[in-house]
Amino acid sequence: MRRLPDVAGRINDADVAEVRDRARIDEIVGSYLQLRNAGGGSKKGLCPFHDEKTPSFQVTPAKGLFYCFGCGEGGDVITFVQKVDNLSFAEAVQRLADKVGVQLRYTDSGGPSVAPGLRMRLLEAHQAAAEFFAQQLTSPDALVARQFLDQRGFDREAAERFGVGYAPRGGRELADHLRARGFSHSELVTGGLVRERGWDFFQGRLLWPIRDSATSVLGFGARRLHDDDRVPAKYVNTPETPLYKKSQVLYGLDLARTAIGKKSQAVIVEGYTDVMACHLAGVDTAIASCGTAFGNDHAKLLRRLMGDHDAFNGEVIFTFDGDAAGQAAAMKVFSGDANFISQTYVAVEPSGLDPCDLRLQQGEAEVRELVARRVPLYRFVMGNVIAGFDLDRVEGRVQALRAAAPLVGSIRDKSMVGGYVRELAQLLGMDVDEVRAEVMRAASRGSAPATPSDRPVQVDEPVAPQPSVLPDPHDRDLVVERETLKLALHTPDGFDPQWYGLTTDDFAHPAYRAVFNSLQAAASDGEIGPDWTDRVRGQLPDERLDQLVVQLVVEPLTTNREPDAAFTRAYAAKLQLIRLTGEIGDMKSKLQRTNPVTDTTAYNQMFSVLLGLESRRARLKQLAVGDV
Repeated sequence: MRRLPDVAGRINDADVAEVRDRARIDEIVGSYLQLRNAGGGSKKGLCPFHDEKTPSFQVTPAKGLFYCFGCGEGGDVITFVQKVDNLSFAEAVQRLADKVGVQLRYTDSGGPSVAPGLRMRLLEAHQAAAEFFAQQLTSPDALVARQFLDQRGFDREAAERFGVGYAPRGGRELADHLRARGFSHSELVTGGLVRERGWDFFQGRLLWPIRDSATSVLGFGARRLHDDDRVPAKYVNTPETPLYKKSQVLYGLDLARTAIGKKSQAVIVEGYTDVMACHLAGVDTAIASCGTAFGNDHAKLLRRLMGDHDAFNGEVIFTFDGDAAGQAAAMKVFSGDANFISQTYVAVEPSGLDPCDLRLQQGEAEVRELVARRVPLYRFVMGNVIAGFDLDRVEGRVQALRAAAPLVGSIRDKSMVGGYVRELAQLLGMDVDEVRAEVMRAASRGSAPATPSDRPVQVDEPVAPQPSVLPDPHDRDLVVERETLKLALHTPDGFDPQWYGLTTDDFAHPAYRAVFNSLQAAASDGEIGPDWTDRVRGQLPDERLDQLVVQLVVEPLTTNREPDAAFTRAYAAKLQLIRLTGEIGDMKSKLQRTNPVTDTTAYNQMFSVLLGLESRRARLKQLAVGDV
């Protein structure tokens, strides 16, 4: 079935039929792979859509069809170009039309959207301009351009690979060159190559050709090189033309489109040199928007290129600077994250280097590592949101929770919400149940994510869970706390007088914490004897806690072996290890929020504390190896 193009209007049906007739399928397919006669008027070759050693891909020119007996792919010449080059129906038809000389008519309410023949003429003019600019890069006038590339680690081979060029400073060289090739002044102005008064649109600048996914040149991006450049902007792009729509083009798409389709991954960087650096470093899915922020149209384009995979089969990775501008860009992407079917990630270099500078200063392996260290967009934005609040104050933690809860509540993949709730609780140092409740409230309200720049509001102190609220005996997160208290009630002699280092803070649930307080108080009253349980119950501050102690005494231990001292010590170490792991996570999150360059002293102090915590964790792990 013929599909609508990705532009305004529809391709005329007669034009589509003419493209099919003129584009011989054996010639088109033969430009991609080797075909051999198979008899009966058919041809065979190795299938481009799956790996095979014996040819099972067959082309029948008389019928204009292809079919692979190995993987089942088949269709006509348009379908083949769509699949092999990862194009939409309209793009495939347009590409074939350009190749066989068919002028397509895009109709909207019955009228053509582009003058007959104009698109083809503009494509030819842009291709000629790209070749002209590339030739100019070797001229004496382009020395400063070559120096710019060399300083950023790009040699001549790299410049040729990416088609980098140079626009002469004279101001009319391109116009004269293209007019000599038969292009009219009107065509050059319409295409954004020449200004109305005859001056070249780009003068004295380094140029990158911007192509569509079918490798046709649509426009250019230009970088300022000379101090006396009358255009102050560092970067200038081709103006809007019948070919060039900045909200619909991505630099590097011609190089990355195949890898994006195969890997279901796209890496979004911020500049032309970043795209070059990534590809040279082996990140062949890198692309960049051109003269505008990454927007909804770009997202739709990526969805098509990636094949609309489900959430677990693809990823879009944004690289941002770690500064305020980068955080603002991440928030903007987050607001449009629903446009992505694939998971959205952020890759941020801690030192603040962009991919180009990272490759230059630390090597290509670090560029690959930057992408490998990606973190989910939600986590990045969540960290930035809570970083604006004073987490050392109760009010600050409450405000941070209320700001971040809508982020977690809006996560599309609901199976991940629980994990992010626990992560947010750890970052804030708050009870998981309290954080989960706020996230559920935010999700039910449909609240928009808040930011640190929002005006803080006065909030009441949250009511802490009361010790009288009994814990769920089947809560897996609290099983070690429960078993440790059962050991202390069943076999108190298994503990040393210091309870193997246990403290009240090792118990997360208020009820378990209150029971341990009562254990300590009962032990301080005298020797442990037959009345141990009664003495503990006598220290309880609440009648409902008495029910909990009775439960713990009646419940059997989960072990079949006699709980000796080694077993008890291992359980105590296990419980301390849980709390210590949380403290290590908190310290790591503080380190992540601390700039090691501007806050060197604080960073080093926290790092020293972290080393001490890690050392203690190692010791506890050795103690916790008992059969618990």
